[in-house]
Amino acid sequence: MLTANSINEAISALFGPSVTAVDRQRVSGGDINRAYRLELSNGARVFLKCNRHDFLGMFTAEVKGLEALRATGAIGVPEPLAVGTDGAEAFLIMEYLSPAPRRPDYWEIFGHELAALHRAKCGPRFGFPTDNYIGSTPQQNAPSDSWAAFFRDRRLLPQMELAWGLLDDRTRRSLTSITERIDSLLPEPAFPSLIHGDLWSGNALCGPDGKAWILDPAAYVAHFEADLAMTELFGGFPNRFYQSYNEVTPIDRSYPDRRDLYNLYHLLNHLNLFGLPYLSNVSSIAKRYA
Repeated sequence: MLTANSINEAISALFGPSVTAVDRQRVSGGDINRAYRLELSNGARVFLKCNRHDFLGMFTAEVKGLEALRATGAIGVPEPLAVGTDGAEAFLIMEYLSPAPRRPDYWEIFGHELAALHRAKCGPRFGFPTDNYIGSTPQQNAPSDSWAAFFRDRRLLPQMELAWGLLDDRTRRSLTSITERIDSLLPEPAFPSLIHGDLWSGNALCGPDGKAWILDPAAYVAHFEADLAMTELFGGFPNRFYQSYNEVTPIDRSYPDRRDLYNLYHLLNHLNLFGLPYLSNVSSIAKRYA
């Protein structure tokens, strides 16, 4: 993985000293970063993300997640090419995914490949070798032998601490009750899974092969149900995606009972990032599981 002191330096190191960027076009790339398609003088294209200088750590953490997901060989993941700073900016250069029509079996393949990712060999402990980010919020990944304890200590409690001043007393009591009863709410999985960690529809796109590619991860080792839950948070994927996933890795019938508890983490994070519009969802879910 290349680390560079400027975008031009990175391009020269990657493609040769005579290659330069000849055009930069703004493209969609999430709510946090500015994203561009760079046209290079050799005819190649790369994807560029930029943000403030102090976002370098976030981009470096993203690279580690991309590399971990790519190493499984289970599903399409864009290759990170270079990371660094350029004046007041931090940047990440990645493989550019040329758009293509979806295959007719796009969702079926996506379900099969995500299930294969979740079955890929990974460490036996829950967490990740380094901390990373969920959106722009730091995400703690210190390892744990217990999935329930990890979800309580590394997911719910840090978000609860950040949100405490936004919560009413009843929601605080409900959240505290959940953390005290977490062992009875979350079963230990049959096997640990490397998950994407932030898998909503905006973080999956159709790649040049017509299949789903996943990007912008908040990767860690977890119960695979946490990834499935996130896919359902903002509208969900078609039923044939979940049916195909289930063909590779059976989804427990009791999973729907836990889905909103997993997504409580993401809703707390959205409350912390974007404010009070998410408070009613947080309070409703907390009351239900308390």
